[in-house]
Amino acid sequence: MADIPEKDLEETRAALAPTLEATAAILPWVAKPRPLRFAKALNERWVAACRNLAAAWSARHHAETDSVRPAVFALYGVALESADTDCLRLGEALASAADDLEGTPPARLIAALSATIECFDEASGLEHVLFAERARHFAERLEGCLSPGGQAAERSTVLDRLFASEARERLERLRDALAALPLDAYALKIEAGELAQQAEHLELYGILHLCRELVQAIPSGIDQLENSTVRQGLLAILHQLETAIAAVDA
Repeated sequence: MADIPEKDLEETRAALAPTLEATAAILPWVAKPRPLRFAKALNERWVAACRNLAAAWSARHHAETDSVRPAVFALYGVALESADTDCLRLGEALASAADDLEGTPPARLIAALSATIECFDEASGLEHVLFAERARHFAERLEGCLSPGGQAAERSTVLDRLFASEARERLERLRDALAALPLDAYALKIEAGELAQQAEHLELYGILHLCRELVQAIPSGIDQLENSTVRQGLLAILHQLETAIAAVDA
């Protein structure tokens, strides 16, 4: 091989100098770890919930009781804590799919659920660099399996806003009933029941589940209506409902 003339080498070095300088400037930034988007403890709960769902899904044919639905709604609870739009949409899609598993669900839905659960059963959890894109993709795939035409149904922005507006009014009445001494169990059940009906009509199964959870947590005994532990539990569910309703109108 012939030697490269010194003049050509100098010209090449001069031409590459700006590129080499720019590369050297960004290397320290590349070496820095990406800042966390979520609290470490929250991500750990997400990872644990995903693994629990994967185990329940794998064992669904052998388990004596349904463990998939509780696992889905446990994951949905973590999604609510994240207050992340993509995460909440995925949680809502999983909740809707879980509600459609009774009887003989279509093969496409089973395949979509299997792919979704397998994809999110991994160690980095919410911090995966492609989490948002994956969440949107699998939420859309699940929604498509659930819609009559097999395509992801377009949600009505107007209906969602109307629902969110009325739901916020119900939340205020729920807070008032919870703040009463003793707490107003009758009003809590009425408002939560009405909200559950509206959520079911719009196929917002995550919100429907939270409403049912709220009703189930209302004590039946008069002596428990002033119990501070009971009140705190109801408040926690109410906070989750508020987060879920805010996501509908996001």
